[in-house]
Amino acid sequence: MTENSFTTEITILLADDENLLRGALAALLDLEDNIRVVAQADNGVDAVRLALAVRPDVVLLDLEMPGLDGIDAASAILAERPNQAIILLTRHGRAGVLRRALKAGVRGFLGKTVDPERLAQVIADVHAGRRYIDSEISTAAMMDDCPLSDRELDVLRLTAEGFAVREMGARLHLASGTVRNYLSSAMQKTGTASRHEAARSAGQRGWL
Repeated sequence: MTENSFTTEITILLADDENLLRGALAALLDLEDNIRVVAQADNGVDAVRLALAVRPDVVLLDLEMPGLDGIDAASAILAERPNQAIILLTRHGRAGVLRRALKAGVRGFLGKTVDPERLAQVIADVHAGRRYIDSEISTAAMMDDCPLSDRELDVLRLTAEGFAVREMGARLHLASGTVRNYLSSAMQKTGTASRHEAARSAGQRGWL
């Protein structure tokens, strides 16, 4: 067990589709005097449902989950509970992912290799209203040279997910012509001939 500056019990929802890792992490967190895992989920949809039903103090989300990824799940939770403390755990600390997470309102962003004692402290810090970003991920973001605007990234992300132009417009509350303009600009900036090539290029560079 580790000593922590917070004596009030912090309740946790833990969501990760890797059952073995999720179980091991839950067991380690339960060793902390002031942390209790009260719910677990193995996909993003259940994570949202449980977060709204159980109302934990802190939600820990894996980035890559079926149903909804960690960032989309965080957005859905925060739409209903704007003050919910959320930490994202990931193996992929790309600058584009960090940008999306911060835009969604995630307070903590950590690599999955974080040691349990450090994670426990970050949970306490985030619960207290502070923000924590893994230093290596933060450094990568500072060095990011992505030329694409947020809207250009949005339409490329939706392209990568298989959405048509009209569907993108509906999701982003934009006219189809505006979506096409963003796609055209993104294609020009990435030096590609189609929106699908632009999405692949941006993904390979870690911008999405």
